[in-house]
Amino acid sequence: MKQLTEQQKRFVTEYIKSLDGELSAKNAGYKSKDLKSISNNLLKEKLIINEIKNQLNEQINALRVHKSYVIQKLLQIAEFSLQEEDILDKEGNYTGKKKLRDTSAGLKALENLCKYLGFNDLSNEEDYQQAKIITISNLDDTKI
Repeated sequence: MKQLTEQQKRFVTEYIKSLDGELSAKNAGYKSKDLKSISNNLLKEKLIINEIKNQLNEQINALRVHKSYVIQKLLQIAEFSLQEEDILDKEGNYTGKKKLRDTSAGLKALENLCKYLGFNDLSNEEDYQQAKIITISNLDDTKI
C-alpha cells in the first residue's frame, strides 16, 4: 500500500494548522514558483485527504468533548440570550417595557443546535410551519 512521504506528511500537518494550501506547501519544503498548483494536486490525492481526515479526527477525539456537553451549552446560551429583561430609562428607572437580552446570540445558538442535531432540511417535514417574524417596529399588544 502506498504511504505518504515525509514531505507530504509535513504538508498535511501544515495544512491542518493554516488551511492555506500554498503556505502549507511552502512550509513543507516544496520548491516551485507555482505552489498553488502543487497544493491543489496534493489536496486531490486520496491518501492526503484521508490523512487530513484522520489527523482532524484524532484532534477532535483528544478534546474528549461529549455531544451532550455541547448540546447543554448551546441550550444554556439560547435560553439565557432569549430571556426577557426590563428596559430602563437613562436614569435607571423601569419603563414598563421588556426586551430580549441578545436575540442574535440566542438565534445563532439555536441554529447551531439544529445543525448539530441534524435538523438541516425542514422542507420535507409535514408539521413544519413558517415562522412569522415580528420586529420591534411592527410589534403591538394585539400581535402578542
